[in-house]
Amino acid sequence: MSIKSYWEQTVAFVELELRRLWHDPTEVFTRAVQPILWLTVFGTTMERLRSIPTANVDYLTFISPGVVLQSSSFIALAYGIMLVWERESGILKKLVSSPVDRFIIVLGRSLAGAVRAVTQLFIVLPVALLFGAKLKIDPLSLTFATLALLIGSVGFTSLSIILAVFMKTRERFMGILQAIVMPLFFTSNALYPIEIMPAPLQAFAKVNPMTYIISSLRDTLIYGDIVSAINGLLVTLVFSSIVLLLATKYLQKIVE
Repeated sequence: MSIKSYWEQTVAFVELELRRLWHDPTEVFTRAVQPILWLTVFGTTMERLRSIPTANVDYLTFISPGVVLQSSSFIALAYGIMLVWERESGILKKLVSSPVDRFIIVLGRSLAGAVRAVTQLFIVLPVALLFGAKLKIDPLSLTFATLALLIGSVGFTSLSIILAVFMKTRERFMGILQAIVMPLFFTSNALYPIEIMPAPLQAFAKVNPMTYIISSLRDTLIYGDIVSAINGLLVTLVFSSIVLLLATKYLQKIVE
């Protein structure tokens, strides 16, 4: 199969997701409620207390990239709920049994979920700016931040595909989802610097993919340091690539 054919099949999945968003954008906006509360309630309150050291950056600005990722990662991981429904209805088995390469199915679905997740960047950032966050929104910073968030969301969507393979009901999937998102969020550098965390949590934070995505977003949107942000982006790319390949491998279990 040619590269052009691979590309066209992958884009078809993304186009389908964009059509769904166009006709029903409800989830995108309702999912933004929680991060907005994080910014407007938690962020502004903790900024007044000044109890968390964030160097020369105010607290609301500091947590904005982490809040964006928290919202995006939840949407990306929740993408697997649709796959559980498709598995129950037999749609997913037919898709996996089709001539379409399984890697293309996973890549296309992961990109589709990532596109849905990235929308949070353009909803949460304006709210953060409205409440006084000092963020860089020039074209280069926004482009790099979008790329970092897109690559990270591909990894989380791929992870949701793996979960969908093993979780046979939507209720069980939601339970696992909650058990993954919040621990990853609180053991990353989203709300506080890694340096002030207990040693065991620091060790976990250093292998937590969220930490590197947030670092990349923070370097870009707060400090405007694209060179430093590349380090986090490379780690994110490795994480997403590994999970993408694992998801392709485990998708075989759908037809077994």
